[in-house]
Amino acid sequence: MNQYPLWKYLLIVVVMAVATVYALPNLYGDRPVVQVAPARSDTLAEGTVHRVETVLKDAGIAYQGVEPSPDRLSVLFSDTETQMRAQDLLKQSLGDEYTVALNLVPATPAWLKAFNAVPMYLGLDLRGGVHFLMQVDMKAVLQQADERYISDLRDMLRKDKVRYRSILRSEQGGVDIQFTSAADRSAAQQVIGRELPALVVRELDEGGVVALHLALSDQELREAKRQAVLQNVTTLRNRVNELGVAEPVIQQQGLERIVVQLPGVQDPARAKEILGATATLEFRLVDTSGDVEAAVAGRVPVESKLYRERNGTPLLLKKRIIVTGDQIIDAASGIDSQSGTPAVFITLDGKGAAHISAVTKDNIGKPMAVVFIENKPETRMIDGVAVHETRTVQEVINVATIRDQLSKRFQISGLDSTREARDLALLLRAGALSAPMEIIEERTVGPSLGQDNIDQGLRSVIVGFVLVMVFMVVWYRMFGMVANLALLLNVVLITAVMSLLQFTLTLPGIAGIVLTIGMAVDANVLIFERIKEELRNGNTPHASIHAGYDKAFATITDSNLTTLLATMVLYAFGTGPIKGFAVTLSIGILTSMFTAILGTRAIINLAYGGRKLTRLGKLAI
Repeated sequence: MNQYPLWKYLLIVVVMAVATVYALPNLYGDRPVVQVAPARSDTLAEGTVHRVETVLKDAGIAYQGVEPSPDRLSVLFSDTETQMRAQDLLKQSLGDEYTVALNLVPATPAWLKAFNAVPMYLGLDLRGGVHFLMQVDMKAVLQQADERYISDLRDMLRKDKVRYRSILRSEQGGVDIQFTSAADRSAAQQVIGRELPALVVRELDEGGVVALHLALSDQELREAKRQAVLQNVTTLRNRVNELGVAEPVIQQQGLERIVVQLPGVQDPARAKEILGATATLEFRLVDTSGDVEAAVAGRVPVESKLYRERNGTPLLLKKRIIVTGDQIIDAASGIDSQSGTPAVFITLDGKGAAHISAVTKDNIGKPMAVVFIENKPETRMIDGVAVHETRTVQEVINVATIRDQLSKRFQISGLDSTREARDLALLLRAGALSAPMEIIEERTVGPSLGQDNIDQGLRSVIVGFVLVMVFMVVWYRMFGMVANLALLLNVVLITAVMSLLQFTLTLPGIAGIVLTIGMAVDANVLIFERIKEELRNGNTPHASIHAGYDKAFATITDSNLTTLLATMVLYAFGTGPIKGFAVTLSIGILTSMFTAILGTRAIINLAYGGRKLTRLGKLAI
């Protein structure tokens, strides 16, 4: 009556063996490292490892080892203080050729890595990291909206042959258009009403001036602000995700603010560089008639501007810009089929495609240059004070002769590596920030605080676990010990599932695990009480055990399903911390169904199923 077929026992053993393997990495913790990667190349230069080791040894900084890989190397340290000293030293020694960043890497043994076993992610409150509250500059948003309308209005009025004196942005906001006559103003009103109905138009006749004042409606203003914040959130999320920050939190707060949380990032200055990094392109014609040597000496032609290629060669380009990065709607990295070098494939919007098509049609046979522009926020220590500044890098990455008329899609080459091509394509796809932002609140959660939180959370789990185990043994004796074993297996299963699926554990998530411990034994309480009831009714021990599990199953399923539905609602409508609680609780509910029903019955079947029982002694239940 109380026996499982062999396959059920094998299933339980295999599941628990796999769960143990994938739960073990969480016991080894993290190690502080300094990562050194080439700024532009895909591979480390020969001798980089020796160079880094020499710098550290000469400075007397102890390190535990160096782990090189094709595209970077990781220097391991015993503590974060030594790690930060090493980072400052390596930044000074390696210069701009390399990117030097702090990180924490799992201390998982190689034999577990062979099974692709990695620890679960830890949230900002446990692992540490940085928290930023950023304010979007809404005045700049409205100014950009007005400037976009100025360009559209000029094209529109010229197309309809409506004469005007000037189109300027008003200091109070909006756009002012001055006309030579009232007839021209009336004609313009008709065109604007037809083409731009969302604008609020008002006539101005002060001091003999015939003019129109155009302003965005309240609805358009709200929409412009909303789109600016959403675009900035998208841009930041794309940028941070590409740079490999695990489980970042980037979300809108209120109407004008964005919250950014980067777990595991220990260097706030590096985080600011990630958030503020911008990259764009400009396409310009090369000035072939200008004297480059004279320009280098300071005599630059009026219509030209002096640039330099990546190898330092000076080059004169026309001031007139053909296309900018703002007109790029898509970008993808790849390989040039003819030269085999890294390339970025560009797709322009309608306006940019029309402009580049017209310019290249009239300049076939002439060279055109691609200028790469990058703004890098940097933090420097001057007399012990952190000074934040932005360094602009402008360099020509490609010069090519126009062989044919270009259209909406084309490619650029001249990049140093495939990684640089990927990074440039990413930043072009993500786009520039829709509006400037200012960091109005900055908090750094250090690793020590995160470790304190982890210790307190683990302590609460252990205390709750021990109290539940003591109660079960006192109240249900041998059956209680079986329930305790299933409870231990349940914690292993929860840890394994969260590690395998790479969920993020937070403090609310630990609370969910503590609650799961109490709920996990709840199923066994129902089963054991049903068994005791069956024994009191005079049933045999085997019949009582069988009836206890069968009759309690429906009740256990109903109670767990209703709790699972509640956790699904919490996850769907809750914010980050609430979602963390819902994830661990829902996983705990599912694993407890496996261990509290299938697991405990397997152990009890092994202990009592093959025996003839006349009664269950007092030590059993």
